[in-house]
Amino acid sequence: MSGVRVLTFGCRLNTFESETMRSAAEIAGLNNAVLVNTCAVTADAVRQARQAIRRARRDNPHARIVVSGCAAQTEPESFAGMAEVDAVIGNDAKGRVSTYRGLPDFGVSESEKIRVNDIMAVRETAPQMIDAVEGHARAFVQVQNGCDHRCTFCVIPFGRGNSRSVPMGAVVGQIARLVDNGYHEVVITGVDATSYGADLPGKPSLGTLAATILRQVPDLRRLRLSSIDQIEVDDQLMDLIANEPRFMPHLHLSLQHGDDLILKRMKRRHGRDDAIRFCETVRSLRPGFAFGADLIAGFPTETEEMFARSLDIIDACGIAFTHVFPYSPREGTPAARMPQLDRSLIKARAARLREKAAQAQDAHLARMAQEGGTHAVLVEFSGKARTENFTPVVAQDAPRGQMALIRVTGRDTNHLTGDLVEQAADDTRPAAFATG
Repeated sequence: MSGVRVLTFGCRLNTFESETMRSAAEIAGLNNAVLVNTCAVTADAVRQARQAIRRARRDNPHARIVVSGCAAQTEPESFAGMAEVDAVIGNDAKGRVSTYRGLPDFGVSESEKIRVNDIMAVRETAPQMIDAVEGHARAFVQVQNGCDHRCTFCVIPFGRGNSRSVPMGAVVGQIARLVDNGYHEVVITGVDATSYGADLPGKPSLGTLAATILRQVPDLRRLRLSSIDQIEVDDQLMDLIANEPRFMPHLHLSLQHGDDLILKRMKRRHGRDDAIRFCETVRSLRPGFAFGADLIAGFPTETEEMFARSLDIIDACGIAFTHVFPYSPREGTPAARMPQLDRSLIKARAARLREKAAQAQDAHLARMAQEGGTHAVLVEFSGKARTENFTPVVAQDAPRGQMALIRVTGRDTNHLTGDLVEQAADDTRPAAFATG
């Protein structure tokens, strides 16, 4: 192979950071290289990264393989011990040009492979300017990194460090740059996005940032948020939810569980009723709003009754799109020292939770298909698009990478179906699809 290839695992923030890695490596003159941006959320995510590294070496026997991301930060020695890996770099350094100019030579010892610093000593998140997000019709922009909270199941603070915010001016400048390059939709991302601004002068909130983006980048058609902690949503963000049509009516919530005692043992900052009340309030402000959520099955000490409250919170909150995670003990976290459930029970409960989630998504699709109507969508590929509330829809001949109007005509198993009404006027194609 030639050039730089990036393999990305995990969250949308990693998707953004992979582009900064690619850009930095190319500027540094790195060639014939595979960069692996890992995730540490679950043991399975780490396993998948290892498998991908082995495949990358088989497919590219002469390439340099460089591993970074949260799993590389939290367990660098384990990746350095892989014969396929040439270098392991820390999360704070993976977007810097100097990192790739200073990589160790092939064939060095395991200790020499590692370029990982103390992430807890990092106090700032430098803005990263990119022109495109390869292969994506929507762009992702990092506004925050790290987390000051210590949920008992979560290893991410040890991979990301403490919470750090990108100054508002830098965020606005990055988004304006992406819009100039043809992007119609931007997703603002962070590890704990709703903590945005607490470390900045004046302590601007996430709502303040979102309002500033929409005001100062008037050509941005659609703004979305990635996963948020609903207990931290501020009044200005609620005002945008209620009144700003360019703020898309979809949020992905970090719920994690439906039982109050388990939430307490997780050291979450919300209770069951807080989550239900938030969803009800948002829907009263903006009917048609859709929610996604993360839920963990099989947390230590979870009884059948507790698990049932996770099953029924999907209906209580009206969750349309659920990400289910079977609990996975992560070394060094308090939950790993709690009484564990049998793995077969965890897998069985995760399967039941996924079945419930599929039923909820099916009901959501049925409602939207029955309502029909015309939706402004951003087309991703092969006619696949997302409505304003992030519901997937497929329309033949829809223009890839562009905005379009689609009339919903029915549904399939996992998506709505529709007909292309028209391509949006004065449309352009984002840089990521310039030749696609």
